[in-house]
Amino acid sequence: MNETIRQLYARKSTRAFEEKPIPADVKEAILTAAAMAPTAGNQQLYTILDITDQQIKDRLVDTCDHQPFIAKAPLVLVFCADCRKWYQAFLSAGCQPRLPGVGDLLLAVSDTNIAAQNAVTAAESFGVGSCYIGDIMENCEQQRELLHLPDYVFPAAMLVFGYPTQQQKEREKPERVPLKHVVHENAYREMDADEYREMFAQRTAVKGHEAWMQAFCNRKFNSEFSREMTRSVQCYLDQFIRRD
Repeated sequence: MNETIRQLYARKSTRAFEEKPIPADVKEAILTAAAMAPTAGNQQLYTILDITDQQIKDRLVDTCDHQPFIAKAPLVLVFCADCRKWYQAFLSAGCQPRLPGVGDLLLAVSDTNIAAQNAVTAAESFGVGSCYIGDIMENCEQQRELLHLPDYVFPAAMLVFGYPTQQQKEREKPERVPLKHVVHENAYREMDADEYREMFAQRTAVKGHEAWMQAFCNRKFNSEFSREMTRSVQCYLDQFIRRD
């Protein structure tokens, strides 16, 4: 196994950091790696917000589901799917562009998340841990105000980075489901109840399948934060939906 594959297999989310800054050259390498990611038509349909203001970090703790470790992270990056800058660039050049639509947003989100994962992989190579914060998609109104997000700019991902504590290094990475349940050959394959039981068997062994599923459904899918995320994403999405 080569070093790149080993790091990809071993990488896990880091939520506790040493009180140690990330050197400027390492930070620049992480950001440059993000910018070198694959991108649709070489458009780089994203803008990365480098959050250096401690007051903004402190606010993000609250707007992102009250997670204190955000404020303590040496590096906080918000990856925004940006359908605005090309539209504005076209206007500035005298073009007559159509308004950005849902397809543009999805393409930009894809570009954005690829860039974010490049940053994660680059950080891991330096021994810098990271954690995705999906909650940046919640609380649309507050995030827009806090980060000055204009129309056609969507905060698709947030990442916090830092050197992991020893406890974080030693923490066991949660197991992923067997590959056969994730990879379908040539076409989508519907799975039946027995295969779902098999797929999650390692996770449900203690509580039993139904009890574990019910608890997870309540904690994640039916939770208030999940409902808020859906509301907020719809809020962002509305600007991309044309109305007669």
